[in-house]
Amino acid sequence: MSGTTPDPPHPAAEPPDRLLARCEVRFSRRSGPGGQNRNKVETAAILTHRPTGLSAEANERRSQGENRAVALMRLRVNLALEIRRPTDRESGPSPLWRSRLKGGRILVSPRHDDFPALLAEALDELQDADADVKRAADRLGCSASQLVKLLKLEPRALKRVNDRRDELGLRPLL
Repeated sequence: MSGTTPDPPHPAAEPPDRLLARCEVRFSRRSGPGGQNRNKVETAAILTHRPTGLSAEANERRSQGENRAVALMRLRVNLALEIRRPTDRESGPSPLWRSRLKGGRILVSPRHDDFPALLAEALDELQDADADVKRAADRLGCSASQLVKLLKLEPRALKRVNDRRDELGLRPLL
């Protein structure tokens, strides 16, 4: 397929500024602990990804900027969970995935900026492999246990994979 433009990155893998440009950003007040600043100033951030309609919100911090950053990370995880894309079996794992794979281990914290993109890639592979963790892990260059460990960092991802495995009559991942 020479001469074609490469597929755009998964929305969860987009640079934060580009993803934010595709979002409606609203601020509002929320009640609860945090003192007068929280109750009188619109510090809660609500982001809605215009192309998909997915949204995320954060209101636990005292500043708009901090809440916007937390909401953006939550939105990226939501995008990773909801948006599936076909995998490219010829090129193998993404450069990001390969950079995070050390000795068959996936090195990433769920709070790191790379986490949503890695989660999206793992879920895409699992979808293409019909929830066969061993087959998806082989394609990604890691062990099945490492892939399950990554899924466990986001319990909603593990639940989605287990729901799919249940539909297919496969044992749940523990």
